[in-house]
Amino acid sequence: MNYLKYTQYIYLVAAVFFTIKAVEIWDQDNDQHFLFLGIAVLSVFMFFFRRRFANKFEDRNKKP
Repeated sequence: MNYLKYTQYIYLVAAVFFTIKAVEIWDQDNDQHFLFLGIAVLSVFMFFFRRRFANKFEDRNKKP
């Protein structure tokens, strides 16, 4: 289960992408930028959630 250490960073990449996309379309009339910002916030939350889960999983496997 070594891939859990690396998949959590995909959420950070997604957060950066959606934040940049929201800033690009901020001046337009539609409210699509709120959707992109919401996805970015959710991605940051998922990063910390997955990191905590991976640490718990790793600690559980270390105990004999």
